[in-house]
Amino acid sequence: MSASIPASRRPASGWPLRLVLLVGLVALLAMPFAGSDFYLNLLTRTMLLAVFAMSLDLLVGHTGLISLGHAAYFGLGAYVAALTVPEYEPGNLWLTLLLASAAAAAAALVVGFFVLRTSGIYFIMVTLAFAQMMFFLFHDTPLGRGTDGIYINVRPDSGLGFLDLERASHFYWLALAVLLAVFLLLRRLARSSFGSALAGIRENEHRMRFLGYPTFAYKLVAFTLAGALAGLAGCLLAFHGGFVNPELLNWQQSGNALFMVILGGMGQFYGAALGAFLFAAMQEGFGLLTKHWHLLMGVVIVLLVLAAPRGIAGLLEGRRDGRQ
Repeated sequence: MSASIPASRRPASGWPLRLVLLVGLVALLAMPFAGSDFYLNLLTRTMLLAVFAMSLDLLVGHTGLISLGHAAYFGLGAYVAALTVPEYEPGNLWLTLLLASAAAAAAALVVGFFVLRTSGIYFIMVTLAFAQMMFFLFHDTPLGRGTDGIYINVRPDSGLGFLDLERASHFYWLALAVLLAVFLLLRRLARSSFGSALAGIRENEHRMRFLGYPTFAYKLVAFTLAGALAGLAGCLLAFHGGFVNPELLNWQQSGNALFMVILGGMGQFYGAALGAFLFAAMQEGFGLLTKHWHLLMGVVIVLLVLAAPRGIAGLLEGRRDGRQ
């Protein structure tokens, strides 16, 4: 007769998390039929930030690389959109998305080739340094037109008769489709042998190297892919907002993305998405209460981290500490 497992040691079923994700997905699918353009635009922006946060979680939660310069690729994708589309006529959506992702991937490949030779605090500082270099490239030269930024007067043409990006509901559906596609891509990647290798590098890179894994190459591929996805999100955000300025590349933007990942739960892509939605909700809600909303948000973030070290996803899964 087998001994029963004590209730305190039984693995959590995680049904609250699955329920939250299901309800959230249903709400997102229903929103275009019930919400105003204001809320559609707000949720569209939030979903694109969720893609940005998930791309960072590929580094932070799955590879163990804490980057403070991830906004560089996010902003670069936005600037590629602003600089390549015609000024007074619609450009090609798919071509611009490809160019923005490719440019961000190329930049991440070059930066990663140098920064991945460092680790720990040195890695964090070098990623920040490269990001600030890119920030000042657009801030202090005619290329990015300084703090005045660049306006995108006309949204691009999708070439699909049923997808008119000038309509808020249509852009919303595009953002939702991209969010789900990126989530499924990253989840499949995490469950592949490549994802297992990244997890091994996160836990013990020296052992993985001893076993014969080319850890530098694995990290470089992850760094490049994360940059490409950040560029994709930045490009879509530029089209949605119609304006690009250097603040998109600043270190505060990287810090916001890192907050989203920590709030939602590192190592779980749906956690990063949940963190983005929570961050946006607090930003909007506290902004209505007081002009000192940054202070309120800081207090709540500290309390949430103390109450749920594994983030909202870990709390809903019933895991309050670091044990699986």
